[in-house]
Amino acid sequence: MIRSTHELESRLGGWIIDLRWPIIAVTLALAGIAASGTAFLDFSADSRLYASSDNPQRRASEAIEHTYGRSHNVFFAIVPEDRDATSALALQATAWLTERSWTVPYATRVDSLANFQHVTADGDDIVVRDLVDESALGDADERSRIRGIALAEPRLAGRLIARDGGVGGISVTVHLPGEDEMLEGARVTAFARGLAGEVRERFPGVDVRVTGLVVFNQTFVEVSLNDLKILVPATFAAMTLMLVFLTGGLSGTFAIMLVVALAVMTAVGLGGWAGLPMTPPAAIAPVVVLTVAIASCVHIFSSLVQAMRSDASPANWDRGGSASLPPALTGDPKRDAIVESLRVNLQPVFLACLTTALGFLSMNFSEVPPLRHMGTFAAFGVGAAFVFSVTLLPALLSLLPIRMRAAGDRRDAAMAALGEFVIRRRRVLGWGVGALAVALVVSIPRNELNDVFLHYFDESIEFRRDADFTVENLTGIYTMDYSLDSGTPEGITAPAYLSDVAAFAEWYRRQPETIHVNVVTDTFRRLNMSMHGDDPAEYRLPASQELAAQYLLLYEISLPVGLDLNNQIDVDRTATRMTVATRTLSSNEVIALDRRALRWLADRAPRIVRAESAGDTLMFAYLGRRNIIAMLIGTTVALVGISFILVIALRSLRLGFASLVPNLVPGALGFGIWGLTVGEVGVSLSMVTAMTLGIMVDDTVHFLSKYRRARRELGCTSPDAVRVAFRTVGRALLTTSLVLVAGFVVVSLSSFELNAGMGKLTALVIVMALAADFFLLPPLLMKVDADAGESGPPELDPPRPDGEFAPPGQELE
Repeated sequence: MIRSTHELESRLGGWIIDLRWPIIAVTLALAGIAASGTAFLDFSADSRLYASSDNPQRRASEAIEHTYGRSHNVFFAIVPEDRDATSALALQATAWLTERSWTVPYATRVDSLANFQHVTADGDDIVVRDLVDESALGDADERSRIRGIALAEPRLAGRLIARDGGVGGISVTVHLPGEDEMLEGARVTAFARGLAGEVRERFPGVDVRVTGLVVFNQTFVEVSLNDLKILVPATFAAMTLMLVFLTGGLSGTFAIMLVVALAVMTAVGLGGWAGLPMTPPAAIAPVVVLTVAIASCVHIFSSLVQAMRSDASPANWDRGGSASLPPALTGDPKRDAIVESLRVNLQPVFLACLTTALGFLSMNFSEVPPLRHMGTFAAFGVGAAFVFSVTLLPALLSLLPIRMRAAGDRRDAAMAALGEFVIRRRRVLGWGVGALAVALVVSIPRNELNDVFLHYFDESIEFRRDADFTVENLTGIYTMDYSLDSGTPEGITAPAYLSDVAAFAEWYRRQPETIHVNVVTDTFRRLNMSMHGDDPAEYRLPASQELAAQYLLLYEISLPVGLDLNNQIDVDRTATRMTVATRTLSSNEVIALDRRALRWLADRAPRIVRAESAGDTLMFAYLGRRNIIAMLIGTTVALVGISFILVIALRSLRLGFASLVPNLVPGALGFGIWGLTVGEVGVSLSMVTAMTLGIMVDDTVHFLSKYRRARRELGCTSPDAVRVAFRTVGRALLTTSLVLVAGFVVVSLSSFELNAGMGKLTALVIVMALAADFFLLPPLLMKVDADAGESGPPELDPPRPDGEFAPPGQELE
């Protein structure tokens, strides 16, 4: 088996060159077929996609929606210049927009100050009518009456009018058919923004801010498309420039970027064929693929250029020129260099791609489906990059002119000098890196698992600015729903039950996180007061179940179509829904508040036999915690798989496990630095360890491959093998790492925080990984793989100006 593998390595390059035109044609055709799958990509606009179908918070939300109806909405904040939401102009704008909001696609309900159903007494009867009479808005006394009622009404203040009366609000409930939620959400959002623009034109001096769950979901899609439109070209351009600078040639850069572009197209297309949806985290996958796919190409190209160096003649290949034994030579320097490059790189490139793909596939353990999708997209891309880099790339390079590099390249000399420094200072570096790792590992607990999902968008996004304004000046964007079950049909009118619900609402209103509580007991109190001649002393719950049921029936038959209580009371009157709007909270604060609430219900509300909390706010809050537990499992599986692969590939249990140390340390260092500088880890950052584990192994595999070849084929001692590894692959490791860092730095520029944070931390971890491979792996290898009796670096000839060293007993020409 080993012999056949070596034979394949030796002959693959020759086969590819001989069949280069058919190979180019076939690979381009296969890439085109795979890329055609992009026609099947579906952009999803549903925030629920961030939780799997068995997520308990998602299931609770769906259960409440099944009972009370979906709460998807568009929310307009009416902002008059004079900050008087009850001025004639502001009320006219509110009334006009309320009427027009019924024409929003899929609208089922519109609630505002203008159409609020105000209850007043009329003898022994009650009158239910709109709070605002447009024909009387010119009357200052009427506007004063409206303002007084609105600010005193708990169903309005803090929800549809600011508590200081400065800003008004309109909530439009929509029921999306669900046939194509992206198009439906886009249609609703565009219409709502158009209405906001009309208000600004018709009523100068009145501004409108647009938020709501539908707009929130649509913003996810818009950010995804923006990332695809800007970040992918930006990454491509940045990497092209960096490759030109680092490789010093246009031909190689062109071939590499063509292969990488085809890998990206193939990855996205295969995702389409596999039925993967395109979501904001998944939308960054092309950038990730573009970044990681370059590594394999750079290693192959770097070895090719090195083999073509003016001093790297075939006669010298077994004496330092390429640190490996050549296959049969043809006398054609480029052909021989391509064959040699594939021979020495086929196995490490395969192993690097395999471990990188395994790391990305471990993201399928995530509790967040879009992150699973991103991992699968990236794994497709890594697989495509391997196939194209060992077939299409050498075929292209055989046709393109490759510039010969001078023997005295200062960058090679610098890399050789770095290797010598590491060998001479290996003990200091080993202990020093270890001490630094321990110091930073101690800082990892400073990271708090936390998320503020409103802050997923940075302040350049209009929705984020409008949402922040709405929270600061009117009502909360974060909402939590509680379904409070009485246990019996018609039980919601029982005084004891209503008393517990009212007490729960009052408890919530006293919490510092709360902005508004919408609860049915406020309606019962208002009805009781109206049925007692609008006597403020009677603003309390009905004294008996019969009265409560009578008041409720009388009120419901007086309500206009579309403004009933079905969104608060279930069909058989067993349970009611209470909705709490809060200020912008972190996930930990949301969870803590919900737990306090459920504990209060368990201790203080015996007539509420069952209470369920739900809502997108809770779903996102719990998501981070659930995800990190799942990813600990995923990372462990990936680590075990990668360990097994390395042990088999290196055919050494000792080296296989030793090689994992420099791949575990960078993640710890990165999270330690993150703990010292940022201190918060959200949903996406919990994926970084699993995602970067495979990427970090890439450099280690290539370093170990050259180290092992030097030991096996050249008979080098451990220190000399380290020298050979630095000389032959050090520059390629530096190049690939810099390119990876540049790619993820571009990702960090995303306006979507999940992607931006991931890009920053991943770039940091890759820098740490390069440092570990240069300063920790070599000392470790010289420790665990030392020859018997070897106690220090052997006596060597001084390094040449071009950085070459001669193994003991040999002289480099």
